[in-house]
Amino acid sequence: YVACAYRLLLDGTFPAFGTHDGKIIDKLIAYAKQHAIGQERYEFQFLYGIRRALQDRLRREGYGVRIYVPYGSSWYPYFTRRLAERPANLLFFLRSMFSK
Repeated sequence: YVACAYRLLLDGTFPAFGTHDGKIIDKLIAYAKQHAIGQERYEFQFLYGIRRALQDRLRREGYGVRIYVPYGSSWYPYFTRRLAERPANLLFFLRSMFSK
């Protein structure tokens, strides 16, 4: 993931990095700074309610942050698919929803 992300940053595209992993985010930021790639040339994307403190930190530091919010009649099937893909997501989800 990180190697592909570095390539996207260097290629001059506008990558949107969908990760909740703070270590990966910090690596990408450091790499972008090292290569003089401005904050306006990429963004981070998160699922709604996950890692809110990290989202806030990135916004305060001037990075673009988008939040994915499933809604409408498809939200529940999406949610159950995500849990079925990786049961550990349930614990991750509950921890994120009930922490501030």
